[in-house]
Amino acid sequence: MSTLVVVGSQWGDEGKGKITDLLSEGADIIVRYQGGCNAGHTVVKGDEQYIFHLIPSGILHEGVKCLIGNGVVVDPQSLLQEIKSLKKKNIKIDDNLFIDFKAHVVLPYHKTLDEIKEMKRGKDKIGTTKRGIGPAYVDKIARTGIRMIDMIDGKSLSKKLESNLNEKNDIFEKLYGLKISNQEKKNILKKHMEYGQLLKKYIIDGSLYLNQAINEDKKILFEGAQGTLLDIDHGTFPYVTSSNPIAGGACIGTGVGPTKIDRVMGITKAYTTRVGRGPFPTEMQGGLEEYTRQKGGEFGATTGRPRRCGWFDAVLVNYAVRINGMDSMVLTKIDVLSDFDKIKICTSYKYNGETIKEFPVNLEILENCIPVYEEMEGWKGDISQITKYEDFPRQLKAYINRIEELVKTKVVIVSVGPKRSQTIIREKIFK
Repeated sequence: MSTLVVVGSQWGDEGKGKITDLLSEGADIIVRYQGGCNAGHTVVKGDEQYIFHLIPSGILHEGVKCLIGNGVVVDPQSLLQEIKSLKKKNIKIDDNLFIDFKAHVVLPYHKTLDEIKEMKRGKDKIGTTKRGIGPAYVDKIARTGIRMIDMIDGKSLSKKLESNLNEKNDIFEKLYGLKISNQEKKNILKKHMEYGQLLKKYIIDGSLYLNQAINEDKKILFEGAQGTLLDIDHGTFPYVTSSNPIAGGACIGTGVGPTKIDRVMGITKAYTTRVGRGPFPTEMQGGLEEYTRQKGGEFGATTGRPRRCGWFDAVLVNYAVRINGMDSMVLTKIDVLSDFDKIKICTSYKYNGETIKEFPVNLEILENCIPVYEEMEGWKGDISQITKYEDFPRQLKAYINRIEELVKTKVVIVSVGPKRSQTIIREKIFK
């Protein structure tokens, strides 16, 4: 048995797509276990760039099976567009892609609600992508959601949609002065019955499939979207996503028990970024932040929004190690720091004159924390073509060693650029 959970150890955008694609070469099955099409995983294969929103990036490897787990909320229109786009590039989808029948569906009224509610928040916006993800999870918890299994049963879909549309119409009319017309209702039903028939061939019992594969000693990689600090329970609430990207979410989002998970790997950027509002103790200021953003291409793969950039925060990553049970780390985008004379690492915070070494869950405290930095010597020069860890500049190895010391986790892979070839593997992942 060889099962690995890959999680983001910061605020997302750590490079999980590239690493999942890389590790897929040694895997039999890749599983996406939470989130929706609000995620964007970027993979560069040769001269071609691929951006994945719902389909696991392992689909690029022939023979690797990909499963969208029950913990994902699926926008069928977005998924079909993604399938069509990949097929145009001669990527084999049929027989390689599966969707758990228990996965919930994002519907048009979820997107409308998402957009209206975010607009109504005014200056208190939480930074939603307006893809309907949050409202779809709300319906799931309220036990009114529509699942993939309903999509392939016209009678079930018709009955549940009628009930949901009537309820949503009450909300739209009474709170927002809007109305879903009878014709729009008919169009939604017609479209989603069509989507259901197009997706029917991919729908399976995901939990059964995965547990049988584990019994057959298949190598399985569980892929999370977003990052630890965006987790609905353990992130910087309310500036979080609507699901559990942490390693524990892999069990809930796939129907695989925790005793069947072997390893947890945290994908960690060599600096820190986040999108939208929320506290960010190590955020850079002015020209330095803009320089890092431009050099690192720090713009959202899904929304294009510019990311805020800051120094590496060991307090934050230590928290991610604890919450996820991380036993190894991948350090990405380290090449972006190559032109700095001095590089900072946050080792603790100061709050009201006291030193804080544990990440504060209280947002008011976090917003007023002052980072305490260690300053390290930079490694001026291009490292993007280096293929052996031993050939790294002395200063770069010192930086990596210091991160390992501070977060008590070994860096097993180092990424020095966006391409597959620009990756240094220090330890075999799938045994």
